[in-house]
Amino acid sequence: MTGTTWKVLIVDDHEMVRMGLRTYLMLDSRFEVIGEAGGGKEAVAKLEQGGFDGQMPQIVLMDLMMPEMNGVETTRELLARYPGLKIIILTSFLEDEKVVEAIEAGAVSYVLKTVSADELIYAMQGAVKNMPVMSGDVSQALTRGLRKRSASTEVEGLTEREREVLLLIAEGLSNKEIGDELHISIKTVKTHVSNLLMKCELEDRTQLAIFAHRKGWVKEA
Repeated sequence: MTGTTWKVLIVDDHEMVRMGLRTYLMLDSRFEVIGEAGGGKEAVAKLEQGGFDGQMPQIVLMDLMMPEMNGVETTRELLARYPGLKIIILTSFLEDEKVVEAIEAGAVSYVLKTVSADELIYAMQGAVKNMPVMSGDVSQALTRGLRKRSASTEVEGLTEREREVLLLIAEGLSNKEIGDELHISIKTVKTHVSNLLMKCELEDRTQLAIFAHRKGWVKEA
């Protein structure tokens, strides 16, 4: 990166955050903040109008939770129009599903706002090389999120009986009540529950119930 200055766009709905990022990046000659946007729609609109004083960014520091158009939606929209952009999600939220959604949308990295200035610069240096940079916490959240996503889509692996047991769990029945309903022993019910937890990669009955509801398999009262 010697001798190269990378143009940066900051997208965040908090003015103080934008100001802090701009102030810090002004001290690093490798990066030039060419513009700011207070939200996703504003960012898309400004780039569609030709950028900032005719300049287009190469790196975008993107907040996640913004009104009207969140960071994931904005990332997806910008990359559809400008596939060469390097987008880094910079957020206070560490939720498994949000990390997965951001990476699937095309973000190079997912960085928490608690990182040090040096760590943010490192992530930006990685972005220009298409090298993801994530902390251990973020990497673990990504792994968990992908596992949950896999569990939610793996339907074919369930036997008909396992699915029957799953639906009854979702309705709140106990092992004994499930056994009575299906005319099987409690021991057999427990075996099915164990198999369900293993196949769906979940930890308890509550998660199984939530899984069934999310799949739309449970008829709402």
